[in-house]
Amino acid sequence: MNKRHLWLVVVLAALLGLLLLIARPAAETPAGAGSAPPAAEAPRIASLAALDSQAPPRRALDIQRWQTAEGARVLFVEARELPMFDLRLTFAAGSSQDAGQAGLALLTNAMLNEGVDGLDASAIAAGFEGLGARFGNGAYRDMAVASLRSLSAAEQRTPALALFARVVGAPSFPADALARVQNQILAGLEQQKQNPGKLASRALFRQLYGEHPYASPSDGTERSIPTLQQAQLRAFHARAYAAGNAVIALVGDLSRGEAEAIAAQLSAALPRGPALPPPPAPEAPAAQREHIEFPSQQTHLMLAQLGIERRDPDYAALYVGNQILGGGGFGTRLMEEVREKRGLTYGIYSAFTPMQVAGPFMINVQTRAELGEATLELVRQLVREFVASGPSEAELARAKRELAGSFPLSTASNADIVAQLGAIGFYDLPSTALEDFMNQVQQLDVAQVRAAMARHLRDDAFVVVSAGPTVDQQPLPPPLERPAAQPAGIPEH
Repeated sequence: MNKRHLWLVVVLAALLGLLLLIARPAAETPAGAGSAPPAAEAPRIASLAALDSQAPPRRALDIQRWQTAEGARVLFVEARELPMFDLRLTFAAGSSQDAGQAGLALLTNAMLNEGVDGLDASAIAAGFEGLGARFGNGAYRDMAVASLRSLSAAEQRTPALALFARVVGAPSFPADALARVQNQILAGLEQQKQNPGKLASRALFRQLYGEHPYASPSDGTERSIPTLQQAQLRAFHARAYAAGNAVIALVGDLSRGEAEAIAAQLSAALPRGPALPPPPAPEAPAAQREHIEFPSQQTHLMLAQLGIERRDPDYAALYVGNQILGGGGFGTRLMEEVREKRGLTYGIYSAFTPMQVAGPFMINVQTRAELGEATLELVRQLVREFVASGPSEAELARAKRELAGSFPLSTASNADIVAQLGAIGFYDLPSTALEDFMNQVQQLDVAQVRAAMARHLRDDAFVVVSAGPTVDQQPLPPPLERPAAQPAGIPEH
């Protein structure tokens, strides 16, 4: 017998042994012992059929809320399953508060863990690491965040919280670290020049928001970043990282008393000050088109118009409508018509991004440069048809089923929950916001989704930015009954 045949015999023998091992416990379990099914009963996997029309169970959240003496809003969920806790501080300290100094919010947030009195960035990192704790931070258009994950035992929790309070409440903004971080941001801005999607996105926000604070790029500009100094960062921190401007979200192995003590400690460590007002409501721009010349084989198309703020009563209906139009991946209208039937792109996506005030509704697609105009017109047509007719009953039923199935993932871990709490507190939503959303989704009908989409979208109101080469355009290929072959070339990002 050669080696190949010998190897085959060994594999078959191993498989047979495994099958016998799997079968033996069921066969040897005495009748009535435990939960083993009778021999005549169908296999357990058949029970999955019962879930076809039912949503999986969702994790019930007992959200406790209060306010600290300094004015910080606190949301807490006790979760004893793991010996750890997650903490997230959310501030109205995004780029919408830059006040003409583009990149100030980002740079201030990035410098939080670069130094405190007596500790540099390396010592801070070593301090968290030595305690098994993890620090995180980030800044966006509406908000800035700082987070901590730590073991809940007092010997780790106490020093981790003390270090976190110093980092967030009293950063020193050392000059050498500031110069280094500025250079890192400038290097990132330089890299963006080679990314047509980034170029298109920055131009799109300028066209969509004009003079509004949302038009300012969160990561600043090549001109603004080098001009920002320590004094400006300190002033921004004192104003935007004040306790009255903070939401403290806590989830984990803590009692209510321990959570109150942590919130009080952090609130007292922050600068004193009130909540900052949200930016003004933006004005809808006129429909317009901008093209950015870029040497590539593909054209990056971005379409946008003003959407909604987070507290808009149409939020659930628009979320569902967008899932059907282009937000749900494969099976959406846009993906089916643009990718599957015509092979024009690897992917096309749409999204409402609700913010403190009206955030954008955006559609993003890359296609072959010679088909850019035809693809743009097809997208406009698909939006026009969807706004006019809304989803079908089958599409709505599928979207509801998919959302019911995926919704439990939004609270699957403590990190997920603390992020949800931060958003609930920041946008001043009710504690029942998650359950309210799912209840609203399940009660929607086709007419309600169609009406909501029609109230907020117009096919002739898009601001459009394209980035790619100027080439002769070709007509749209006819749709195919079967999925088309994928377009040649590597997608550009």
